[in-house]
Amino acid sequence: MAIVVKLAVVMADRGVKSKDLAEHIGITEANLSLLKQGKVKGVRFETIDAICDYLDCEPGDIIKREKT
Repeated sequence: MAIVVKLAVVMADRGVKSKDLAEHIGITEANLSLLKQGKVKGVRFETIDAICDYLDCEPGDIIKREKT
């Protein structure tokens, strides 16, 4: 199994810039970039909630589980 982060796709669909999202959720653009690439080992529910609030989406829209 693999967890795939689709955050970049959702952001692109909505025309959201990394700078704006990072500022809204209170993290650096560098950390947001790592999150978008799926290179983080963990993420707080509070962060996911803030992302979903800003993008008007559900957690399942930005994080998917794919069977390998």
